[in-house]
Amino acid sequence: MISITIPNSVTSIGNYAFYFCCSLESITIPDSVTSIGYIAFRNCSSLKSITIPNSVTEIGLAAFQDCGSLKSITIPDSVISIGDAAFLSCSSLESVTIPDSVTEIGEDAFARCSSLTSVYCKATTPPTGGWDMFDGNAFGRKIYVPTASVDAYKAADDWRDYASDIVGYNF
Repeated sequence: MISITIPNSVTSIGNYAFYFCCSLESITIPDSVTSIGYIAFRNCSSLKSITIPNSVTEIGLAAFQDCGSLKSITIPDSVISIGDAAFLSCSSLESVTIPDSVTEIGEDAFARCSSLTSVYCKATTPPTGGWDMFDGNAFGRKIYVPTASVDAYKAADDWRDYASDIVGYNF
């Protein structure tokens, strides 16, 4: 098993930092990191475990695209933006929790995650959504949102395409 612990002196994971590290299974990111660059972990096909610390505010474009072994992601409350294609084609991803701090979800952010059955979006105001952000998920996938916000999500641009999948949830 190849596992990496990034030292506390690192403040940003740069663009392409671990691109195509196919044997990487686990990575620990310290609280000193505030951003994950674009394509930082793309095609890390063996990556099963990643802990994103509360210090991270931005997950860049295609940061985890094609990480086919990731099963679940909990995005920390510090994140405000999830980039385009950030988790595109993470075929083993079954569940994701999006905190209420997120105000923007990029195009194709969770598209083609063919095992994704549960999305928990805690924001009371629907985040700005990108085209096809949840397209190609598992059959029967549900998007759980705060119960009082169901109608707002179903009416919001880029969320209305998923209206039949949006369900109220008491977080």
